[in-house]
Amino acid sequence: MAIATINPATGETIKTFEPITDAEIETKLELAITTFGQYRQISMTQRGEWLLAAADILEKNAEKFAKIMTLEMGKTLSGAIAEAKKCALVCRYYAENAATFLADVPAQTDASKSFVRYQPLGPVLAVMPWNFPFWQVFRFAAPALMAGNVGLLKHASNVPQCALAIEEIFKEAGFPEGAFQTLLIGSDKVAGIMADDRVKAGTLTGSEPAGMALAAIAGQSIKKTVLELGGSDPFIVLESANLEQAVSTAVTARMLNNGQSCIAAKRFILAETIAEEFQQRLLEKFEALKVGDPMLPDTDIGPLATPSILQELNAQVEASVEKGAKVLTGGHLLSDSPGNFYPPTILAEIPVDSPAYKEEFFGPVALIFRVTNIDEAIELANNSPFGLGASAWTTDTTQTDRLISELEAGAVFINGLVKSDPRLPFGGIKRSGYGRELSKEGILEFVNIKTVWIK
Repeated sequence: MAIATINPATGETIKTFEPITDAEIETKLELAITTFGQYRQISMTQRGEWLLAAADILEKNAEKFAKIMTLEMGKTLSGAIAEAKKCALVCRYYAENAATFLADVPAQTDASKSFVRYQPLGPVLAVMPWNFPFWQVFRFAAPALMAGNVGLLKHASNVPQCALAIEEIFKEAGFPEGAFQTLLIGSDKVAGIMADDRVKAGTLTGSEPAGMALAAIAGQSIKKTVLELGGSDPFIVLESANLEQAVSTAVTARMLNNGQSCIAAKRFILAETIAEEFQQRLLEKFEALKVGDPMLPDTDIGPLATPSILQELNAQVEASVEKGAKVLTGGHLLSDSPGNFYPPTILAEIPVDSPAYKEEFFGPVALIFRVTNIDEAIELANNSPFGLGASAWTTDTTQTDRLISELEAGAVFINGLVKSDPRLPFGGIKRSGYGRELSKEGILEFVNIKTVWIK
């Protein structure tokens, strides 16, 4: 893929970028390791002041950064503004809490004194996706920089202006040159950088193939990685649920970011007793959504990020329909649009051998399943290669306990939308990846947990 800004609403190429040369990569790697030697000595207080300055920049310029996000990957402008502000939130969270998270932890042993100390690893390579082009980066960078690491960003090739803007934010905030660098490179350069001895760890948010490739390279070099990959999150609605709240949340949970979110609700698993009413209400709300220019305030659904994503989603829908799935609304390409638009779509009566049963659908498509009891709901929810998030709706405390204990996911939200929050660890199991971002657990992923014993 060319490194370029291509407006997904129109197909127009706005700006292209030349990848940096091998010599420039070498210069940036050398700067990263040199800067790390100095940066790791800087006080936590000073790092926090710089991170708070980054938060101020994000808040002050939220609309400016939002327009770049919307232009490059098509999210609604309101959603992009919220994303910029959420990045400020994670910066403030780690600026205020990192010192506590990384303080020495004493232990009573046979030594005169023993404790655990947390120390940075060095340059960390972050391979980041286009769907939340600011948030995904800042939720890695804020804890990594507070821990004393330095960052190297290989962003998705369709959001180069986002990548450059993020590097500029850290520079303007006062971080030393080399503390956070954007690498405008193609995916073919990732392996060499990950294998370089100066790079100490890696993190990737993206597809399963990309995650497997990075982990394989890191494994050959015995380097730590964190992977946040795909998801086909269940949204379980049982008979005692508040249907009005569940349906309203379901629309947001499926359509957030034009449906392009790993933790978007994708499989709607409904108790038979309430399924018909829920389905009808959901259908009405889907058909009322406005698809259009993501820069306009009354647009609900913008375009998908690239033509290939649009074609893949449409192919999955068509293949599922050929197998017997029923289209309740949508389900076709919009022929009158020059952009990557796909209509809000609902599929029901989904056969086991169709793509809709097991694959991740990355776009505005809801998949409806019906079950007769909670046992079937949990079994169906877990019958997936993914395990990122799960939302379940019930007012029965016994059912709540079972759902929390038995759902195979990195997060379970009861009567609410699955979301990332700086105060809570975020990540998945199974083919959704491993490791955690955010909260205390996130900052501990890229530190040396050092045991100290003194006699």
